[in-house]
Amino acid sequence: MGKLSGKVALVTGASSGIGSATALALAAEGASVALVGRRFERLQALAQKISENGGQAISLIADVADETQVQDMLSKTKAQLGRLDILVNNAGVMQLGEVDGAKTEDWRSMININLLGLMYTTHAALPIMKAQGGGHIVNISSTSGRVAMANCAVYAATKFGVVAFSEALRQEVHSNKIRVTIVEPGAVSTELGNHIQDDNAREWARTWLESNTPLESEDIATAIVYAVTQPLRVNVNEILIRPTDQKY
Repeated sequence: MGKLSGKVALVTGASSGIGSATALALAAEGASVALVGRRFERLQALAQKISENGGQAISLIADVADETQVQDMLSKTKAQLGRLDILVNNAGVMQLGEVDGAKTEDWRSMININLLGLMYTTHAALPIMKAQGGGHIVNISSTSGRVAMANCAVYAATKFGVVAFSEALRQEVHSNKIRVTIVEPGAVSTELGNHIQDDNAREWARTWLESNTPLESEDIATAIVYAVTQPLRVNVNEILIRPTDQKY
């Protein structure tokens, strides 16, 4: 029996990186997992891997920036898995570059996914958690949510927003036995930087990542499992996790 046997978790951005590793780690502890993302083939492969390891998972295609799709994915999770104990708001995009000359549609994409998408998903999950008497919401921020750097202005703004939203949320829902944890990873070896459109910013990000020995997605998943498996009296509010080599 794992520490999360009988629990149900939903992980957004589950098709790769931190989301995929977290889903596997939660399932390994006995949780049934709703896998949310936009790449169905990857979700299906991950669900099959969880099933082969003796777990249970369902795959749900959804864009968290679309509030209607978010409500639908929460309804399907409740209908198919019966409850929702853990929500991991992991879906995110990172478009770096200087403010001057930036494509403002990239700003909207980051705000819509990193911040509004997280808010929509939380908003849809709260009634389920309140009705069942508790739950745990894990919001993935970043060291960019604590230290703003050039080339990261709007990305950092979204991650600072995640931190502020999460702390206010914690104060609102603690009496409902709903715990809130912010996880702030530093440099992690994932696909996130591969989608940066600005050539100079992509090269800057690559050089910065290679200047560290980056974390692996499994390191963040381990931190998340630690937070959600604590006794109910314990709310791990914040986990800041940097590579040993990372200065800022």
